[in-house]
Amino acid sequence: MSTKEKVSEQLLVKEKVVKQHEIILFNDDVNTFDHVIDTLIAVCDHTPEQAEQCSIIVHYNGKCAVKTGEYDDLKPRCSKLLQAGLSAEII
Repeated sequence: MSTKEKVSEQLLVKEKVVKQHEIILFNDDVNTFDHVIDTLIAVCDHTPEQAEQCSIIVHYNGKCAVKTGEYDDLKPRCSKLLQAGLSAEII
């Protein structure tokens, strides 16, 4: 008769909690769809389809979360959106 050895292993996992922020883009009556789309592609690394969808959501809902991530990554992106004449903030 064979004996089976029972192995018990304890694993400790450390998880880093990262607070996620969002860049919210707001609608305005100044910028064209093309300008918003081109800016989202350049600044937020959107695909043309993503940028177009976000611009439509902003147009009809008044705002849209266009990028999610860590604050340090979003801050320069939000600044570039503002420099391009768009209305945006990090929440």
